[in-house]
Amino acid sequence: MASYRLVWKSSAERELRQLPKEAIIKLLALAESLSQNPFPAGVKKLQGAKYTFRVRSGDYRLVYEVQGNELLIQIIRVGHRREVYR
Repeated sequence: MASYRLVWKSSAERELRQLPKEAIIKLLALAESLSQNPFPAGVKKLQGAKYTFRVRSGDYRLVYEVQGNELLIQIIRVGHRREVYR
């Protein structure tokens, strides 16, 4: 399987910086693993969006979009589970 290129939206980077350090470390590792396998166990497709998915890490979520024809994963949102879907 080909490796996907990982791109962070600037707003997602800002959201990530505001999280606790332990959560940041886990979420960065999770995001890097998506470049090898964009659909790991536990991934969920978001309703109403064709290529948007979310994956959880404890109480935090990574919301990302997969563009298969370009082998690109764009991280859209990062945050606590009660706030990330707003």
